[in-house]
Amino acid sequence: MTTRTRAEAIKRELITWRRQFHQHPELGFEEFETRNYVEKQLQSFGLSATRLAKTGLTVFIPGKSNGPTVGLRADMDALPMQEANEQLDYRSKHDGIAHMCGHDAHTAMLLGAAKLLADEPPERGNVKLLFQPAEEGLRGAERMIQDGALDNPKVEAIAGTHVYAKNEIGTASVTKGLSSGAVDVFSVKIIGKGGHAAHPYLATDPITITAEVISSLQQIVSRHVDPLSSAVLSITRIHGGSADNVIPNEVVFGGTVRTLEPSARDLVESEMHRIVKGITEAFDAQYEMDYRRGFPSVYNDPQLIPVLEQSVENVLGSGALHYGKPSMGGEDFSYYTEQIPGTMFRLGVGNKSKNIDASLHSPDFNIDEDALPLGSALLTEWAYRYLAAH
Repeated sequence: MTTRTRAEAIKRELITWRRQFHQHPELGFEEFETRNYVEKQLQSFGLSATRLAKTGLTVFIPGKSNGPTVGLRADMDALPMQEANEQLDYRSKHDGIAHMCGHDAHTAMLLGAAKLLADEPPERGNVKLLFQPAEEGLRGAERMIQDGALDNPKVEAIAGTHVYAKNEIGTASVTKGLSSGAVDVFSVKIIGKGGHAAHPYLATDPITITAEVISSLQQIVSRHVDPLSSAVLSITRIHGGSADNVIPNEVVFGGTVRTLEPSARDLVESEMHRIVKGITEAFDAQYEMDYRRGFPSVYNDPQLIPVLEQSVENVLGSGALHYGKPSMGGEDFSYYTEQIPGTMFRLGVGNKSKNIDASLHSPDFNIDEDALPLGSALLTEWAYRYLAAH
């Protein structure tokens, strides 16, 4: 019996699990109900889990003979946003919290892989499953690593997937090498001297200074970053002033920086400090800048791509795997790929005939649940094939 056939046989359970998670979403490091539900299902498969990273779990599945250990990972947290899928009888029951990034599907698919692997362990080597909390900006992967998720025994390589409704069901896609943007955020306070709007010469206007700063910051990508490299600098918020006739004391603005290569990341941060410092000093003002580095870039190890190619061909058929460009979206799976070789692929869950094609993080995001057994089968097959080859 093929891995896909075995996965299709548990489709009803996969849908039940996914809808349970979808109806009861929880934010990062608050996934207690989700964790407990996952633990209960694992126990029914004859598997025991280890708690770590506050609300995370790892599960060790030994093979039939000794060999290396590979990891499979799923994230469990939801987003702080309202779901708009009024037609669903399993829509979120928690106001202002929803699974609009597909982590409910990720968790269900990894549970499916757990059952498949428990029923038929690999011939050689072991599999460690990582049910990870807090991917959405809270560095849950980093916390998992700090708590030993990749140790005892050491995980040699890792795979994960992300659902994507812009790709049709029955397909998968991957980007070789750097595949996602490093995610940094910043906040800048321009400190001037307030005064009457009718007498600007007696003040140091932080609004006009901020305008100069923002305009100059946009030159970093176009005039300092190598055009063959990639970088995005977006100002997403600005606050200053409270009255039409008052020049405020300060203006605060902030946003995000996305880069692929570490050298571009260093360059943008350095140039931002230089520009803000230079302009504020030129206008006799002061500044405070808080630049915080977030997720690094996901690196899909090219040597692991053949394992994915073989897995996709076996599960989805010839020609089902597509190769895409990097995305500036962030993904904390990158913390794993900083430590060990890894592969993250996109699983097509869209179906235009069912009007399922909304973007991630949109209030009407949804998936074609027929893709759930495909995801479980692909993760399982990847583990089988990697261990067989190593």
